[in-house]
Amino acid sequence: MSDHEVRANPAATTSARLLHLTDLHLFASAEDELRGVKTLASLQAVCREYLDSGYAADAALVTGDLIQDDSREAYIRCREALQALNLPVQLCPGNHDVRDLMRDVLDVPGFDYCATLDADRWSVISIDSCVAGRAGGRVGDEEFERLRRMLTAAADKHVLVCLHHPPVALGSRWLDSVGLEDGDRLIELAAGSGNVRAMLFGHAHQLFDETIKGMRLMCTPSTCRQFQPGSDEFAVDDLPAAYRTLELQDDGSIETNIHWVSHA
Repeated sequence: MSDHEVRANPAATTSARLLHLTDLHLFASAEDELRGVKTLASLQAVCREYLDSGYAADAALVTGDLIQDDSREAYIRCREALQALNLPVQLCPGNHDVRDLMRDVLDVPGFDYCATLDADRWSVISIDSCVAGRAGGRVGDEEFERLRRMLTAAADKHVLVCLHHPPVALGSRWLDSVGLEDGDRLIELAAGSGNVRAMLFGHAHQLFDETIKGMRLMCTPSTCRQFQPGSDEFAVDDLPAAYRTLELQDDGSIETNIHWVSHA
């Protein structure tokens, strides 16, 4: 784990501009598909659309499920695709990730694993919510203690917490059964800190944006295939790939947009 600092314009009202990608699900082969979508081609299309948009992010946040097939080669493809963004990248693992492989292949300049990114009046903290061999997540005592220390260190800043699993139920029976089992504890800690303004996550392959206990909770759709919101049983959606842009404001508010990539 390491820290990365973004230096924004001190005269601006925006502390940092960020790009959020999640649930890439890459394979060793560029031709492999997840539910009918070639995931590498889809990610590359998302990256191209971001680059063509003219939006100038200071950093990229990637919240897990980088790969699908447990292979080193998939992480190499991920690294190469994300390097095309020409941005520092802060990552945390998802339930499909292999932590040792992920850390090893992405232990290169420009990539930070479960790190803290400091940007003027904001601190962006990534945490690990994964349990090996399980789709559902848990932060656990050790990671909670690490988060407490980082929140204390960032007591004079607004905080954005990034993780893979949604800390609250999303209203989909099958998906909520593989959510974050200690989500209530995370919400309590974050709300009690007094400086967590928002949480950002993936896993759900769908859009979510609600305010709970004064904190904005945001899920970004996948860079490949989406899930049907509100479904009792597993079901995919026809919505295209997506990414999110965020502007962290000096007053603690967040301006954010979802960008659907129809040609992915």
